[in-house]
Formats: sequence, structure tokens, C-alpha cells
Amino acid sequence: MPVGKLEDKIPDQKYVLKRGNYNIRLADSLERRSEASALIKRMYSWRGYNTESTSVSSSHNQTTLEALSGQELVGTLALRLDSDEGLLADKLYEPEINPFRARNRKLCELSKLAIDPHFSSKELLASLFNLAYIYGRVIHQATDFIIEINPRHAGYYKRMLGFHQISEMRTCPRVNAPAVLLRLELDYVDAQVSRLAGVHKPAERSLYSLFLTKHEEKKIANRIWHINEATTFGWNALCG
Repeated sequence: MPVGKLEDKIPDQKYVLKRGNYNIRLADSLERRSEASALIKRMYSWRGYNTESTSVSSSHNQTTLEALSGQELVGTLALRLDSDEGLLADKLYEPEINPFRARNRKLCELSKLAIDPHFSSKELLASLFNLAYIYGRVIHQATDFIIEINPRHAGYYKRMLGFHQISEMRTCPRVNAPAVLLRLELDYVDAQVSRLAGVHKPAERSLYSLFLTKHEEKKIANRIWHINEATTFGWNALCG
């Protein structure tokens, strides 16, 4: 899938990023959040997970990214900044999470990752994580990502993104499936982006070769702010 030049990655006002055959936008309306919830429910059901907790909420601490192929929604990823409201992972892993809070780490939780297998690709996954990094790190100065993941998939995230497992396996009640908690230190991501971003080597055993360069990510961060300013909502109202 071709990556293209940066100007080709931003097609119009609605989208944050265009790459290859798909566009990525913010789920910044009730209609978009409903569409995202429907995709998450369909993908979780396909994997045999409980689907009672698949709805995408509207919260000033959360935003949801949506990937589209044409007009079809094919991927989602939600981000939640740590706050007094806590994180979804606190239900199972608060003892593992609290030591990072005690060290004044600024946590950002990734959840509700769902990609239609007919459209799945390294480029799509890299773009969702790249935008999550821009949102969490560049805009909100997060220090760490955490994510609850099925142990079957944990190895991929460790190998391709550098996550580390910080918990034992437990059953996640939201999806009624086994889960482990992974952590990714964003200082590490900074270094990988500086070293690998823009390389685009298909054989590279890292998604960071598909990330935007530092120069490009600043333009995307500004693009997010521009989309915010072009609406009647504040930035917090975009989060959901």
C-alpha cells in the first residue's frame, strides 16, 4: 500500500490523515460514535468476546479515531487520558497502574481497537497508533501508553511497538476473555520515530518505520487543532 506525500495524507477538512486507500478522522459526533460502536461490537462478536461494553462514550478525557476506506468504517482506536475518573484498566490492574501514578507518570490508555479483517494491514495499524502517539504525546505530553490485550496478540505488540507486559493474565470482565496489561514508555517511541520514521521498509520488524517523521507529525498535530478551531466545539468536545 503506497504511503504517499504528506500533502496527499490530508484530503480535506473532515480528515486528520490519509494514507493509501483509507482516511482517518475523529469520532467527534454522536453519529460517528454510534458507527464506531457498531464496528467494535461486530468485531468483538466475531472474536467471541462479550459485546456489552462496546459503546464509545463522550468524555472530555477520551477521543476515538476512526479509519475509513471510502465511506466504509474499517477501524477504530480509543484513547483515554488518566484523570480523577480513572482508566478502564483500573478495574483489573489498579495495583499495577498506581505505582506509575505515584511517580507522576502521565498515562494514556488505548482501548477499543477494532479493525475489519478485510482491510487489516500494517499501514492501517501503524497509522492508528501513530495518531494516538501524536494525540497523547505531542499534544497532551503523555509519558506512557497502557493497553489491555488478549495474550494471543501480546507478542505482536511487544515485537512491533516495544510494549512490555506488566501484569499476569486475568479475565477481563468487559469482554469475558483473558487479558494482560502492556505498557509502552513514550520516550522509547520518541527515539524510534527519530530513528525509523519514514523508512517504509516492508521487511522492517517495527511499525515505527511506517510512522510520520517528526516534521510531518507537527503538521498533523496542527491539523488536529485546525479542525478543532473550525468547529463550534472546544477541543474537549471533540473527545469522545
